Amino acid sequence: MKNQCSVVFSVVRLLIGTIVLFQVKADDEEFIKTKGVQLMLNGSPFYANGFNAYWLMYMAASDKTKVSDVFQQAKDHGLTMARTWAFSDGGADNPLQYSPGSYNEHMFQGLDFVISEAKKYEIKLVLSLVNNYEQFGGKKQYVDWARNQGQTISSDDDFFTNSAVKDYYKNHIKSVLTRQNTMTGMLYKDETTIMAWELINEPRCSSDPSGNTFQTWVTEMASYLKSIDGNHLLEIGLEGFYGQSSPQKIHNNPNFQVGTDFIANNQIPGIDFVTVHSYPDQWLTNANEEAQISFLNEWLSNHIHDAQNILQKPLLFAEFGKSYKNFGNSQRDELFQTVYSAIYSSASSGGAATGGMFWQLFTEGMDSFRDGYEVIFNEHPSTCGIITDQSHKINRIRKMYVKLRNIENRKRARDTRRAQANDSNEN
Repeated sequence: MKNQCSVVFSVVRLLIGTIVLFQVKADDEEFIKTKGVQLMLNGSPFYANGFNAYWLMYMAASDKTKVSDVFQQAKDHGLTMARTWAFSDGGADNPLQYSPGSYNEHMFQGLDFVISEAKKYEIKLVLSLVNNYEQFGGKKQYVDWARNQGQTISSDDDFFTNSAVKDYYKNHIKSVLTRQNTMTGMLYKDETTIMAWELINEPRCSSDPSGNTFQTWVTEMASYLKSIDGNHLLEIGLEGFYGQSSPQKIHNNPNFQVGTDFIANNQIPGIDFVTVHSYPDQWLTNANEEAQISFLNEWLSNHIHDAQNILQKPLLFAEFGKSYKNFGNSQRDELFQTVYSAIYSSASSGGAATGGMFWQLFTEGMDSFRDGYEVIFNEHPSTCGIITDQSHKINRIRKMYVKLRNIENRKRARDTRRAQANDSNEN
């Protein structure tokens, strides 16, 4: 089997060098699944270059043209996957969920539009269901709701243990998954444009550094979500920090632990693929550029190795970026090149890395949203070129596998015809 795999990947590398493809058109009739360390779409391995745009639902509720523009630009640059929020909890700024179970229909229709437009532009979506941070409500809003109903709350980490809070969150899962899209007529859980659900963006449970609290929560929520939707993939939203299940790996963390465990959490049944985030500029604030890139190379390599050999699940680099305002375009471009090189090296040899999504893509006229990490193609030509080149490479890999599958299908069909002809002659 090992020799056969080596032959296949050698053929893939050869084909990558000879066939040019920019945009792969996928049949949206099937859900993306997993097979070993690969994502699969329509019987072939699925690889993608993508982007984050947390603001899509929020913007769609007020200015749909921004959503259409960013999807068009993404498609023009070969991007085929996007990650965005399917949450906005409490507060006064036009939330999705006013209070537990009470939803803003206008905002939900914005998310309907996002899914419909993503389908139009052939972009798969990863939808996150709650935030770890206070922005857009997050776990703090959930525990505040419970506190206001008389629950005894000691910290925001009670989000993971309080029964009332967990019920609020489960209700949100059910409300989103069973939502009927007003534009497509389909329930979200039946929308093939949605690639995966994410339980929580960048979870942290510092009150229990052992990781047991978070492990229990993921087990419960993964089981609940899968009881409603057995079609879509599910990931946790982890940044990739190692925990107590692999103490020999903790030294790979950037000098802090947050109560999550990259190995143990991702071994939970129902978690289909693993995610990693990469922000050396935020994690190693006192390190120089050389030290940050050295850390990043090790971070990427270790997680690709562990996804492939320990977890044996596909790996998606779901967030990475660097502030060009603080470090300039050249340092950001180096980070993008480093991440993309690791992804391509793994993907082109059949490894666990299936793609990456940079933080974050904007279109013109979004000045109030800027955070220094945004990419606007017209404003950042060097970064744009790096992203587009990666799209070419990743989409070529997809095309190679599709071609190999088509060759195999034709061979099977030919063999079947020959067998039928032989049977006919014998009769």
